[in-house]
Amino acid sequence: MGQFIYGERNGIHIMDLTQTVPMLDAALKAIQDTVAKGGRILFVGTKRQAQNPVAEAAEKCAQYYMNHRWLGGTLTNWQTVSKSISRLKDIDEKMETGFAGLTKKERLGMERDQAKLQASLGGIREMGGVPDLLFVIDVNKEDLAIAEAKKLGIPVVAVVDTNCPPDGIDYVIPGNDDAARAIALYCDLAARAALEGMSAQLGAAGVDLGSMEEAVAEEALVEAAAEDAPAAEA
Repeated sequence: MGQFIYGERNGIHIMDLTQTVPMLDAALKAIQDTVAKGGRILFVGTKRQAQNPVAEAAEKCAQYYMNHRWLGGTLTNWQTVSKSISRLKDIDEKMETGFAGLTKKERLGMERDQAKLQASLGGIREMGGVPDLLFVIDVNKEDLAIAEAKKLGIPVVAVVDTNCPPDGIDYVIPGNDDAARAIALYCDLAARAALEGMSAQLGAAGVDLGSMEEAVAEEALVEAAAEDAPAAEA
């Protein structure tokens, strides 16, 4: 990553933002174009500080995520993963019925299985197949996910820090992959790009975006009013 480093201060490498900005724009454009064509984005970030931002960003733009341990073969052995997802959905259906006809021991076993499967596969349970693009936080941590994507020819967008190799990443975003605020920023920008792609897709399909934007704006106002209420009472 030496070519992307501006300098060093107090033992800390500083990224060259004149390179980061255009490369970030290119990466976000790739995300937007993928969603505009009906593609699926898989957000990947399993390190502690990336787990919540990755999940929130993916849910915000109706995409998919893996924020716990990456399961080997998630992409390259999708058929087996699909069986585990079906198992999760089956348990969820049984939970809705109150585990009718099952013993207490059987119920506890299913609840444990449900918790494990939800943590591992909850973010991809509705993906329906391998994604069309990966958005990754920390290429060192997620090397297995990237290797599987490359094997299948799936493009990878990744935030690449100074201690990570950029080789094999289709869209490199030179940036900090450790600071929680930086991770949240990159995830939010990726989500916004996906939403823009979704708007383009809906516009091409003839959906009335004006009505949708009004509905979203109204919902945002209601949420804002709800958040302000406790402060007003205080």
